[in-house]
Amino acid sequence: MSLQSVRDFLAAHDLDLPIIELPVSTATVALAAEAHGVEPGRIAKTLSFRLSDGRVIILVARGDARIDNRKFRGVFGKGKMSPPEDVEALTGHPVGGVCPFGLARPLPIYLDTSLQAFDEILPAAGAVHSAVRISPAQLAAVTSGQWVDVCQLSAC
Repeated sequence: MSLQSVRDFLAAHDLDLPIIELPVSTATVALAAEAHGVEPGRIAKTLSFRLSDGRVIILVARGDARIDNRKFRGVFGKGKMSPPEDVEALTGHPVGGVCPFGLARPLPIYLDTSLQAFDEILPAAGAVHSAVRISPAQLAAVTSGQWVDVCQLSAC
């Protein structure tokens, strides 16, 4: 169902983005980077947060970035990552396949500026073995995503 909701979303937005389905799991940044043969930063991880006012938001960030709590609070106020057991109900996608397309209900989408370092990124596509290749600008346009600066790059 989740993969189909992404297909429906892409078709409804007249996007010619093939969904890449692999025979291996891409449920983590490391697995996805290896499976797609790209650096971890190009994997666009999609996270769900519940803010202190009760709103749920979606944040998409590069795979090798971490949330900077000070920056996050400055933009959104207090918030916590949604517990794994709530993610599928909130987004319609399983953990490891969460993406900003074909959500179960409309949610505000934010894109961390860290994604802009790449010409092409790979967010999941609704399943733990799927992805699409898309530019950060196109991702912002198709999802009505707002750019925010709430991450820091992980020390290597």
